[in-house]
Amino acid sequence: MTNINTINVSNKTAERLIEKIETKEAVIGVVGLGYVGLPLAVEKAKAGFKVIGFDVQEEKVEKVNNGENYIGDVIPADLKELVENEKLTATSDYSFINEVDAIAICVPTPLDIYKQPNMDYVERSAKAIALNLKEGTLVVLESTTYPGTTEELIKPILEEYGFKCGEEFFLAYSPERVDPGNKQFNTKNTPKVVGGVSENCTKVAATLYRAVLDGEIHEVSKPAVAEMEKILENTFRNINIGLANEMAVLCNKMGIDVWEVIDAAATKPYGFMPFYPGPGLGGHCIPIDPWYLTWKAREYNYHTKLIETAGEINNEMPDYVVKRIMEVLNKEGKALKGSKILVLGVAYKKDIDDYRESPVLPILSKLNQFGADWEAVDPHVREFKLQGEIHQPLKNVNYYELNSYDLVLITTDHTDFLFKEIAQDANLVLDTRNVKDIDSKIEHYHKM
Repeated sequence: MTNINTINVSNKTAERLIEKIETKEAVIGVVGLGYVGLPLAVEKAKAGFKVIGFDVQEEKVEKVNNGENYIGDVIPADLKELVENEKLTATSDYSFINEVDAIAICVPTPLDIYKQPNMDYVERSAKAIALNLKEGTLVVLESTTYPGTTEELIKPILEEYGFKCGEEFFLAYSPERVDPGNKQFNTKNTPKVVGGVSENCTKVAATLYRAVLDGEIHEVSKPAVAEMEKILENTFRNINIGLANEMAVLCNKMGIDVWEVIDAAATKPYGFMPFYPGPGLGGHCIPIDPWYLTWKAREYNYHTKLIETAGEINNEMPDYVVKRIMEVLNKEGKALKGSKILVLGVAYKKDIDDYRESPVLPILSKLNQFGADWEAVDPHVREFKLQGEIHQPLKNVNYYELNSYDLVLITTDHTDFLFKEIAQDANLVLDTRNVKDIDSKIEHYHKM
């Protein structure tokens, strides 16, 4: 247990909250029970805290209270046990915020059509908390956002009702680090970055995370550092994936296998980190986060040229995939219009059910535009929305009917798919993921 004297807090209210955290007497709230919020709520409850989850969607509230899991990174048995033992409950009634000692905001921060941050969810959450805030509460924003959000947006809302930040309540930013489907790193063991509005705020927030998580808790000087750090993480990946995608387009023109090139470069033990091309970026982080910084940079009269160029390259990949489909079909004397296409995978990455921002969606939209007849298969995605319509993908590949399709398009390399058999039996295959099980010498097999 951490000794209060060793963390050097200079405030009696902070001391009392730290003591409640260390003795597990603190009640913890989580606003937003999605891909970030529910796993966090589960981990806090598993650590011994009583947790109240808040969400405006009654369906999620009802499922949590029934012990029904709907997030891939949560173990269903854990959720059920925590609910049965009354360690975790959910509600849509935000007046219960008055009962919590610490609360995390884990709501979406989408972009609008102009690629500007839509902060409506964060702002509404902050106002709901402010209306029910009691003295001595810790508030932590976890939603990915632009540098300055915590102090410029959240702090004034919370202080509007008379409490002083850093003395009567505590405010910090700690970016979520969730990689859906990652078998090695999860909410529990991933290092956490924490930046508070004041030193007391940082210490209180860090104490809470140390009481819950196994990963290192890294304290930074202020929220803006933690906010910028999160954007740097995903901008780094966005830019390097953009480079890999540009190399893929060029290598295809030159008749070179880009994946073989990357594997060769990766043999260098220093100065190189492999990133791989694909049909485009997906998920709520990498395709979106860099645009927060691009938007904020305009306030400082700065143009983020490299970030925007990488974004343009990655956004163009679905169009490139459709172009490659046309090329492959054309070699067989077939037009895309009227061709029957089997699309393997709707989720944006392997072995998960998340299709947010999936590059498969714009690919399917383009196939519609060019008059192709497509079917999608995904064993993980129950349904998906495309151009205002709900679609239910096939759960399994019918291996006996593969030759009825003009082309099989591999967009997500789920382990459920028997790629070796698919490549052997299909008429044409276009692979955007460099599946290892397929013999690249098969004549009708093509890479992106």
